[in-house]
Amino acid sequence: MGLVELLLTAETGVRLSVFAVVLACMIIWERLKPHRPTLLSRSRRWFSALSLAVINSVLVRLAAPLLGTGVAVRAASQQTGLLNQIDLPFAAEILIAMLILDLVVYWQHRLFHLVPLLWRFHRVHHADPDVDTTTGLRFHPVEALISMVVKLATVYLLGADVTAVILFEVLLNASSLFNHANIRLPFDYFFRWLIVTPGMHRVHHSIIPHEHNRNFGFSFPWWDRLFGSYLARGSTESDLGLTVFREEEHQQLFELLKQPFISSKPAH
Repeated sequence: MGLVELLLTAETGVRLSVFAVVLACMIIWERLKPHRPTLLSRSRRWFSALSLAVINSVLVRLAAPLLGTGVAVRAASQQTGLLNQIDLPFAAEILIAMLILDLVVYWQHRLFHLVPLLWRFHRVHHADPDVDTTTGLRFHPVEALISMVVKLATVYLLGADVTAVILFEVLLNASSLFNHANIRLPFDYFFRWLIVTPGMHRVHHSIIPHEHNRNFGFSFPWWDRLFGSYLARGSTESDLGLTVFREEEHQQLFELLKQPFISSKPAH
C-alpha cells in the first residue's frame, strides 16, 4: 500500500480520534475550571450542537463523497493546481498549502459576517450566550455546505497534497473545539502569537458588534494582525452571543435550523 492509499485509509480514523480526544479534554477542563459561569441548560445546548455536527457530516458526505482528500488525489493525477506546477520540497509544499487553506477560511469567515444573506446562516453559530467547546460544532448545514464548496475549490485550484489536506482538516477541527472552550489559558497573550487561543477568539463572540467583527482566525492567528481585524481585548469580558435568540427555547435543534429564515435584524 502506497503512502496516499495509507493516508486515505487512515483519514477517518485519525480525524475522529483527534476530535474525540480534544473534545473530551476541553469538556473536562471546562468542568474542572470554567472561565465563565453558564447561563442556560448545558444538556440542551450540547445536544443541539452535536446534532448539527452529525447532520453536517452526513450532508457533506452525501454532497461530496470524495471530500478534500479525493479532490487532492484527482488534482495530483491530472497535474492540476498551482502547487502541482511548482517543484518544491515536500515540507514546504505542505506548509504553503496549509497556510493558504487557513487564509481562505479566514476570508470566508469575514464574508459570512459582511454579506447579510451569509450572516443569517452564520449567526446560528453566534447566537450562543454560553460559548464553550461545543460552540465550535454549532454551524448551520447551509453554512457547512458553502464551506465545503469553498474548501474543495481551493484544494483543486491550489493542487494541495493529500497530506496537507488531512493535516489541515484535523487542525481546523481541533482548533475550533479548543478556541471556543470556556477555559482560561495560562500565558494566553504569549500563545496567541502561535495559535488562536480561547481568550483571543472569545472577543469574536462578544455581544458588541464592533468586537464580534474582529478576530476571525480559526487556527493561525496572524491573518487578523496582517489584515487589521485583530482586537487584543474585549470590553472587560462583555456578554457573549447576540442581542436576540438568547432564550432557552432558541437553543433547540429545530429552532437553530429555522433561525436563518426568521425575520430578525440582529446587529452584525
